[in-house]
Amino acid sequence: MNRYHLRNAEIIDGSDSAPFWGDLLVESDMIQAILPPHSQVREGYTVIDCTDKVLCPGFIDMHGHSDLEVLRNPPMQPKIGQGITTEVAGNCGIGVFPCQRGSTFLRELCGDVLGAYPEAGWKSFSAYTQHWRSGTNMAFLQAHSTLRRASMEGNVNRSATDSEISKMSTFLRESLEAGCLGMSTGLYYAPCIFAEEKELLALLKVVAEYKRLFAVHMRCEGSDILDSLKEVLSLAERTGVRLEISHLKVIGRKNQHLVDEVLFMIDHARERGLDVQFDQYPYHFGSTSLFSLLPPSYLRLPREELQSLLKDASARMKIRSEMEYPKGWDSIAELCGWDQVSIQSLEGNRQYEMMSLSEIAREQGSDPYEVFFDILQEAKGTALMMDVTQSEESLKKILSHPLMCFGTDALYAGALSHPRSYQSTLHLLDRYGKQEAVLPLQSLIARMTGNPAKRLGLNDRGFIKTGYKADLVLLDWQNLAEHNDIKHPEITGDGISMVMVNGMVAYQEGTYHDSTSGALLLYS
Repeated sequence: MNRYHLRNAEIIDGSDSAPFWGDLLVESDMIQAILPPHSQVREGYTVIDCTDKVLCPGFIDMHGHSDLEVLRNPPMQPKIGQGITTEVAGNCGIGVFPCQRGSTFLRELCGDVLGAYPEAGWKSFSAYTQHWRSGTNMAFLQAHSTLRRASMEGNVNRSATDSEISKMSTFLRESLEAGCLGMSTGLYYAPCIFAEEKELLALLKVVAEYKRLFAVHMRCEGSDILDSLKEVLSLAERTGVRLEISHLKVIGRKNQHLVDEVLFMIDHARERGLDVQFDQYPYHFGSTSLFSLLPPSYLRLPREELQSLLKDASARMKIRSEMEYPKGWDSIAELCGWDQVSIQSLEGNRQYEMMSLSEIAREQGSDPYEVFFDILQEAKGTALMMDVTQSEESLKKILSHPLMCFGTDALYAGALSHPRSYQSTLHLLDRYGKQEAVLPLQSLIARMTGNPAKRLGLNDRGFIKTGYKADLVLLDWQNLAEHNDIKHPEITGDGISMVMVNGMVAYQEGTYHDSTSGALLLYS
């Protein structure tokens, strides 16, 4: 049995209360006792000296995409190294069940977000978790995309029939019965973008019946964000579902003034009785599939057909016109500009990585749109971009809101990843806790621990309390600093001294123990 005495720590317990000094006893996977500092060491306990360090609950990632990364890399070092002990996966409507093993649909759906895994695809949530093991605790949402693929005949990039919606509801019930914490959709992405209101209402009534969570990547996060927010708030109001708005932000320089109204609408909805909150990753630039920059009408097409179409000059001209003058969807090229859109990971054309589309166009003596079309036409594997979407002021305003829950939106799909995949927690603590002191440390940690635990209904995690699970992080706060950059996101920072998952030390003073002590968190 594991027994640890964590001695003389400054304890931040996850509740947003003031820090206090004390010792902690851990036995097996539980916090056995909280004692005064410098308490006498009991026989059989391994001492961990916490002098001059901060002890807090393990960080909870409300918005992850490690559905396949955990199978490729069960110890989950990229998350453990950040002090993340719990993750919610299956976000943005992107998941791996229910789906036929090795399906083309799943390869295209997952390629730029979840990455590759041999013959991925499982007929049910239970089948997916049958041989699951992880260094982190994980909970899962049922993804909307795979509900559509499992229930619809032919091309899923269309409206669903009543019988197909009924099949989706049946699959959704099976996943919720098996323990999924809720359902996610990505109304910005194919095939979810093609779901009509009747489909969403039917599925959300099932989610509400089970009192689970509905996580949504909204249809628009730019110029039409207020209408998109009204859409999801209306869905929540009409179904009674618990609404989680994924990675809240406002995209585009000209739209930053909308942040105040977005937050006001969320607050007003809560005053009306809606159960709505949001999560956020701590960067003003994001990352997603390069293909997602295309208009929705072209995302209907299978990848090979789309790439063939891009050979045609007249088709390119039409697509360009829709991207320059979008109606009812977010055109990142129009909102942010090609100088703010960079290639992050591009199989087959690695020479373009970390270059903006404008830089590539200047180098080639071409036009950014033509470069964009050329890259998509030639893409053979992962094609990821990074895009500067919002201002630092807006990010801090959202971060400061009491409803905010921490998430990473980390992707592990290509050769290079966004820094959030490795350093989100250090970036949040260093940039917004130490350098700028946007919030007190205990308030930042509450947004990373207690807030998400309460949101997810985790009744034994997220806080340092007697009887709670021993998911713990020891911070060397005085020396905390991040060292990575865009080109080297995986470089480890300083400041995380120890990470414990369910009473097992997973990381300590620069050494990963490669444990798989994480638990599968099922709704009960």
